[in-house]
Amino acid sequence: MSVSAIILSGGRATRMNGVDKGLVLLQNKPLIAHVIARLKPQGDEILINANRELAQYQSFGLPVLQDETDDFLGPLAGFQLGLEHARHDLVLTVPCDSPLLPLDLAERLLKGMLESRTDIAVASTNGDTHQVFCLMKKSVLPSLTDHLAEGGRKVSAWQKSQQYVEVDFSDNPDGFTNLNTFEDLAALELKLKNDEK
Repeated sequence: MSVSAIILSGGRATRMNGVDKGLVLLQNKPLIAHVIARLKPQGDEILINANRELAQYQSFGLPVLQDETDDFLGPLAGFQLGLEHARHDLVLTVPCDSPLLPLDLAERLLKGMLESRTDIAVASTNGDTHQVFCLMKKSVLPSLTDHLAEGGRKVSAWQKSQQYVEVDFSDNPDGFTNLNTFEDLAALELKLKNDEK
């Protein structure tokens, strides 16, 4: 089945002093470049949701979509853009700051969705849910649009209001490492350097 993926890079990055997270370097490559490389084998189309540094994001040669409001509505605004603009009926969302995301993410989320006959599949590890690592059917768009119009912003609250399943990735917790601070970034840089030795 064909999958469209959207990389969520539309946040304010307040914990990184406002620096656009997707463009921060890890091993001399922007974080989003790591994410794109890991998504390419998994998706038939890749979109980017960004609200700043648009020219830099466009330089990756992928469609760049801006939130439709200036209110920074959070990840759900990116979900909505993905569902509206994707060419395919399945839409995968991932954050821009998870450079180790699983190479079998789409495949396993789809398997979980099909087995449970649900409309949304979300990754989890060891009891922690990773709401923005999400596969969903385009048919959930009207419900998401209503949720946002009513002021809803919580990703999990909307997801759990749908036909929803969590898919266990406890065998790969590192795949969901996300980098919120420069300390996180430095720690991962060091770990990857040590792993190469």
